[in-house]
Amino acid sequence: MAKSKQTAVKVIYESFKVLKEAGGELAGREVRERLRNRLNFSDWETEVSAKTGYLRWEAIFSFYSVDSVKAGFLRKNKGAWYLTTEGEKAMQQGPIKLFNAATAAYRKWAADNKPGKATEEIPTVAAEQFKKSLTDLEDEALVGITEFIAAKNAYEFQDLVAALLRAMGYYTPFVAPRGKDGGIDIMAYQDPLGTTAPRIKVQVKHKPMAAVPVDDISSLKGIISREGEVGLFVTSGRFTGDAESFARSADVHIRLIDLNDFVALWQEFYKKLNDEEKTLLPLHPIYFLGRDE
Repeated sequence: MAKSKQTAVKVIYESFKVLKEAGGELAGREVRERLRNRLNFSDWETEVSAKTGYLRWEAIFSFYSVDSVKAGFLRKNKGAWYLTTEGEKAMQQGPIKLFNAATAAYRKWAADNKPGKATEEIPTVAAEQFKKSLTDLEDEALVGITEFIAAKNAYEFQDLVAALLRAMGYYTPFVAPRGKDGGIDIMAYQDPLGTTAPRIKVQVKHKPMAAVPVDDISSLKGIISREGEVGLFVTSGRFTGDAESFARSADVHIRLIDLNDFVALWQEFYKKLNDEEKTLLPLHPIYFLGRDE
């Protein structure tokens, strides 16, 4: 087996293990980071390719992860990677058979949809612009956005959340100042006087590298005391599985928004922000020629 395929077998299988250990979902950038820390790479694998400008193992990983997506073993969405049930079953075959099954699925997809993928030992920029595919561009963009958000302090992130709610058409008469807030960081209304239900009690947690535990969601539930009130919990990180389960089963409505959800909403409502609010988290759109498929 060519060296590039040996590397592909290794990194693809290990990435599946990383995702499975993480509960089946992880940011793409975090998958790469964990591979970097878990695997021993040769000098050849850690060379920067003159053709791509990326470390050789990263280029190979990016290129061959497309096969797993087309095989239905992985899903990529808004910077997050998901291990599917089919992917878990394919893992049981071992690294080589997993790799072969993914590449076979890609060849079938390519034959049905477009000319075959380039077969050079080392993927080139011409090979489907593999590193600049839409999903990888989304990964890169999300890295930049999340690092920008992570550099904010807790009150700056709270201001981002309030600005987003206003762009979505809500009024925010209360945004907690520094100090005790009674468990509520933002109040959001559908009308200026707050006479129209639902009235939203918002809790904001700025912990980019942490998962919000179920106890925090339970605390939010405890302050939703009147009919017509709903809870919204926004974090710059993520939620534990128990926290998500608790929110779904609660007898009051609680909506959880993690970092990926927040970024997607900020992108969606960006045009409705005023000029000052846009500077809190500025975005610049890039447009590509699409195809009707």
